[in-house]
This record gives sequence, C-alpha cells and structure tokens, in this order.
Amino acid sequence: MKSNVLSALLLGGIAFLALHSCRESNITSNTTSSPSAQQTAGPANTLSYVPLAGNSFITRRNSSSNAFITDTQLENWSSTGTVISTYFRVSNSGSLNIGLRAAVPNGSSVIKVSVGNVSQSIRLSGSNYKNYTVKSFNISSPGYVQVDLQGLSKTDRFFANVSDISFSGTAATGKNIFSDTASYYYWSRRGPSCHLYYTIPTNDNISYYYNEVKVPIGQDNIGSYFMVNGFGEGYFGMQVNSASERKIIFSVWSPFSTNDPKKIPPGQQIKLNRAGSNVVTGVFGNEGAGGQSYYPYNWIAGETYKFLLKGEPEGNGNTNYTAWFLPPNTPQWKLIASWKRPKTNTYLTRFHSFLENFNAENGYLGRKVEYKNQWVRTTSGQWIPIASAYFTVDNTYNDQQRIDAIGGITGNSFFLQNGGFFNTIVPPNTSFSIVPPSKAPNINLSTLP
Repeated sequence: MKSNVLSALLLGGIAFLALHSCRESNITSNTTSSPSAQQTAGPANTLSYVPLAGNSFITRRNSSSNAFITDTQLENWSSTGTVISTYFRVSNSGSLNIGLRAAVPNGSSVIKVSVGNVSQSIRLSGSNYKNYTVKSFNISSPGYVQVDLQGLSKTDRFFANVSDISFSGTAATGKNIFSDTASYYYWSRRGPSCHLYYTIPTNDNISYYYNEVKVPIGQDNIGSYFMVNGFGEGYFGMQVNSASERKIIFSVWSPFSTNDPKKIPPGQQIKLNRAGSNVVTGVFGNEGAGGQSYYPYNWIAGETYKFLLKGEPEGNGNTNYTAWFLPPNTPQWKLIASWKRPKTNTYLTRFHSFLENFNAENGYLGRKVEYKNQWVRTTSGQWIPIASAYFTVDNTYNDQQRIDAIGGITGNSFFLQNGGFFNTIVPPNTSFSIVPPSKAPNINLSTLP
C-alpha cells in the first residue's frame, strides 16, 4: 500500500469499498513517455505538461462512446459525443497558451479544444506522438482551468490517442497545481479526502459518540462516502454506491496490520457480537482489514440522519463497538452491528468525520456534507456538547497533486466539501468553533436494540 494510503488509514480517512473496472482496448497504444510536468513555472514561454492519466475525465459520453483513460493516455476515442475534460490550477490571470501531445493511429482527424466558452479546432495526423499548438486563451482569474476535447471528424476509426495537455503563458508563471506523479494518478482522479477532528472538552473516558448528518441536495454523487462517526479503530457513515444503491456502513479494523483478511490470525480477528435485521456482515481488505457491516438503505439528500456509536472495553483485553442509525420520523433506532475487537482495551477516542470519493471516474464531480449537534457521553453518564473541530486533508492534497477540498461552518453546522475543482482554499489544520448545542440527545440507552 502506498504511503499516502497508510497516512489516510491512520487518520481514518478512507472507505473500505473501492470501485474497480476492467476495460479492453482494440487499438495499439503508443508508449512514448510524456515530457516531465513542471508544477512551478518559470518564464511565460516555459511549457508545463498535464498528464491526462491523472488529471482528466470522460465528462460526457453517449451510447456509442467507448473512450477511456489509461495509466498513460486517452484511448479508444471514436465518438463525437465524447467530451474529455482536463483540469489544472494556475495562480495568475492572463494569457494561457494551450497545446496537446497526441498521435492518430490511422488517418487524420479534426478535434475541438475549448476553455470556457472559447474554442479552437485543430487537425491531427501521424501515428507517432507529437506536440500541437492550439491557441492562446485569456484566463480572467487564478484557479482551476478546464480544457475540453471533443472530436469533430476523422478519416479512420479513432480521433487520437492523447497523453498530455500542455500550457504556458503569463497565467502559468506562478505555481501550477496538477497531478504529476504516476503513483498518485488514481488518487488524484478520486480527489483529495478531507476530515474534521472534533475537540473533546473532557479528559474523562467516553463511551458514546453522537452526530447528525445531512447531505445537501445535489451533493450526493455516486462514489461518495460521508463518514459520520469515526473513532480510533474504525468508522461509521453512509455511501452512494450506484444510481440505485446506498448503504449505511460500519467497519472495525483488526489490530493485525494487513490488507488481506485471510492473513489475520484467529486471535486477532474481529468477531461479530450481533447484527440488525437485513444487515450484511463479513470481512474487508485492501485498505487495512477487519470486520465489515452494511445496511442497504436509500437515504435521501436534504434529510438529516442520526448516528450513535458505543465503545467500551470488556476488561479482559477486548473492546466492543456497537453502531445504531436513526432516520427522520422514525421512533426506533436501527442496530447496524456490534463487533468485538481483540487485543484492545480502550474507550472511544479520536472522534472525527471525513468525506471522500471512492469512484475515480466521478472525481470531477463535487460533494458536500454537513455535520451538526455532536455530543459525547462519558462513562459516568454525562452528555457533553462539541463546539469546535479542525480541518485536515490527505497526502493527495498535502503533496499538491490536487487541492479542491475544504472544511468550514454553515449556520451552526460543520461542513466538508471536495471534488468539482472549485477555487476556494481553506488552509489545512484550520480550526472552527460553533455555539455549543444546548439540548442533549434524548435516547433511552437501555432500550436500544
């Protein structure tokens, strides 16, 4: 597992579900390597090369579109209904000279290159990669630039294979941000994950975390994981898995460090105590390993949902973690699952929430989530409100591969937002404070399922 994934695991900032897709191409790929990308530009005539592999998406396609982006280039581009969008960030306004690096497998083609509402058509030909100059566009303000490619006509089957978008000009003379490291391409296309770590105003042992979550309408794009109650050994939240499937997720990591659940020794496996009705339980791997439970539930954007988590040690080297979920206008809490974690003797620690996208193909879409009314309950039975949190990011952001992730306050709620290549910047480690909630959760803990 790469280093930024390990860091994210330590932060509790990644989901255990990832989308994998298998594609086939019926054309031969050109393997000519791209020129080195430059993220700190020099003079206005210095070219920077943005690899499509880590910075581009198929943002429009029709039923006949089979184009895809590999680890090195755009391939299989044959439909005029396909639009390929590439994103990079510049820190100045002014002229931006756009070009591209492409090869046409057979024949020639004409494509349209657009930045905003301005477009330029160019003719491509030749089976070997070469650099093409497109046009100088005017950039009115610093921030992310979107360059769209669309095929207009071709003499053979495919428009082109494209490896890079190039740029230079006065807008590019400052610091430019895009994914320039092959090991980051997948993570950059997913987008940076971001987190809120809540400040616990007591040193007493905590046995319950309570949080409420709302996803604004239109911010629930496929691949989103809105993690609500994170703790030192796992996480509990809700996902958008497909156009027809959503889940409430609760997972606990094994104390044994591995990505393969089959390698966990019997004495370090997460054990299921009990599960709610219609809850699916099992194991997970690939990003750590442990016990997995999820409840298929089509939650709705714009509604507020309540999450309750309990964590208490047994006193014999095991700790039990139990999660409940409450939809609006529902009288009874829903048990998701209760898991026993061996070699663990702790109450709840590191209360946090996070937002991530686990579908790399949808990494150009934005998502946002609001968290409010956070409380913790001590082992003595005292409910204590949460009034502050601080914002952190993963290594995709920290290594300046992509920085469209922020946290903040809306009303009296904390929020997280990522994806969509917006331009607002909130420095990582920024702290936020709200008016403390005044009414503790009214929960009869003795009647919880």
